[in-house]
Amino acid sequence: MRRFLVVLAVLCAIPAVSMAEERWMTVLLDGRKVGSLRIDRQLDAGKVVTWQVLDFRMTRARTPLTLRTELRSTESDAGAPLAFYASTRMSSQENLATGEVRDDGLFQVANTVGGQSKINLLIWPTGATLAEGQRLAMVAEGFKAGTSYRLRNFDSVRQQVANVDVDVIGDEIVVMPDDRRETLHHLRQSIAKGGSDHFVDIWVDDEGFIRRSIAPLLGFRLEMADCSAACAQAPDQDIDLLRAAMISSPRPMVSALRIAPVRYTITVRGAGPNPFIETDEQAVRSLGDGVYIVDVGFGMRHGDEPGPLPEDTQPNAWVQSESPEVVALARRAAGNAQTDLQRMRRLRSFLSDYIDAKGMDVGYASALETVQTRRGDCTEHAVLLTAMARSLGIPARVVTGIVYTDRMGGATRVFVPHAWTQAWIGNRWISFDSAQRRFDSSHIALGTGSGEPWRFFSAMNALTKIRIDRAIPSSNLMDLPAPNDAPAASPGGRGAP
Repeated sequence: MRRFLVVLAVLCAIPAVSMAEERWMTVLLDGRKVGSLRIDRQLDAGKVVTWQVLDFRMTRARTPLTLRTELRSTESDAGAPLAFYASTRMSSQENLATGEVRDDGLFQVANTVGGQSKINLLIWPTGATLAEGQRLAMVAEGFKAGTSYRLRNFDSVRQQVANVDVDVIGDEIVVMPDDRRETLHHLRQSIAKGGSDHFVDIWVDDEGFIRRSIAPLLGFRLEMADCSAACAQAPDQDIDLLRAAMISSPRPMVSALRIAPVRYTITVRGAGPNPFIETDEQAVRSLGDGVYIVDVGFGMRHGDEPGPLPEDTQPNAWVQSESPEVVALARRAAGNAQTDLQRMRRLRSFLSDYIDAKGMDVGYASALETVQTRRGDCTEHAVLLTAMARSLGIPARVVTGIVYTDRMGGATRVFVPHAWTQAWIGNRWISFDSAQRRFDSSHIALGTGSGEPWRFFSAMNALTKIRIDRAIPSSNLMDLPAPNDAPAASPGGRGAP
C-alpha cells in the first residue's frame, strides 16, 4: 500500500459497529500497543456521519513521536457521499482537507498544509465511496467464501481513489483482546496492481462492520481490534521504528569508500516486487531468489533515465514552491549563481545550516512549515530543498531510500531510512543532500516522488526485509563479473516499490 498515511487512511476509514454508539479499537504494532481508534457513527435525518480518531504513538531514536488522524464522512443512508473531513497531524501544524457537495453535484474542496490553504472543485470519481458506502457494498456482495469483487475507496486525505480488490476467505472464530470469541467473515483486500504482498486482512460481522484488521506498515504487522474504551486507552508501549528499520552494514563505509562508486550485493527476504529503482546514479540487476546487485555512484548511468515529469516542476500541497516565503529563501540562497548546478550547490549548502534544530519528533512537515520553524530531519531537508529548486525553475524530486551512518540511536555502522533531493541538470538527475551535507555512494534509492509523505513511507515498507551482504569499492569492480547475463531489474516508478 502507499504506506503510512494510506494505511492509516484506509484502516481509519472503517465504520463503527452500530449506530449512535461510540466504539473503540486497540492498535498494535507487532503485538505491542501503540495507539487507539475511536469510532462514532450517527444516523440523523437520512444522513450517516462516521467519525474516526486514530492516535498513534511511536519512537524514533528514543524520541517519542505522536501522530493523529481524524476522518469524518457524511453520506446518505444509501451510501451517497455528501461531505468529508480529514485532519492529519505529523508535525507542529495540522494538515486539513475538507469537501462538501454543491447543488450542481461538484465537491468544493479545501486543503490546508503548512498553514497554506487552497480551494478547488472536484468531480466525484465514478463509483467511489466513503465509509458507509464501503460497508453497504460489502454487504451487497455477500460473504460466501471464494467471492471476489472490487471496491473504489475514496481517500479523503489525498482526494484520490484506491481500487481495492476484495477476496472472501471464509468464516473464522476470532479471539478479541478481551478474550471474547466471535465468528466473523474474513476478507482480504489488496490495492489493484499493488503487488502480491500489499494486502490488508479484515474480519467483519454480518452487517459489514470491521471488527479486526491486520496490515503491513513499515515492515511491521499493524493490527486493530475491537475492544472496550479502557482496553483501547491503556498505556502505550515503546517501539522504536527507526531502530527496527536499521540495516547492518557488512563493513565500515569510510569516507574514502563512499566518494567513489560502490557495488552492493543485497538480499530481499520474502516474496514481493523489486524494492530498488534505477536512476542516473544507481543501476540494479536481479540475480534471482531475491538477490540484487546494486551499483551506486556519480555517473553510473548518465543520460539513461527519462527527464522530468510535470509534477517535478509544479508546486503541490507539501512542496509549496510558489509560496513567497519559499521563493524569497531560494533567491537569497542562490545569490548570483549563474548555472543550475551552481544554484543547487548553493541551495544545498545554505539549507544545511538553515535547518538548525534536529527534530526527530517531527513526523513529516511541508516545505512552508520548515521555512517557518527551521527544524526537522532528512524529510524536511529534502522537501524544502525540492521546493526551493522548483521555485527557481529547476525540476526536482524527492528520493527515498537508505544511507549509511557510523552511529545513530545507539547503533553503529548501519544503513537508516533517508530522503534527499534530485535535480534535473544537464539532461540527467543529480542528487543533493542537505541533511548529510553531501551525496555519496552510501545512498541507496528505493523510490522517487513529488514530496508527499505517503511516497516516503511507502518506500520504507521494504526495510525489514533487506540484508546488505557485500559492499565492494569501485577499485575492485573490475575484478567482479558484471551480471550481464541476469535480467535487468524493473526500473520501478514514482513512489516505488
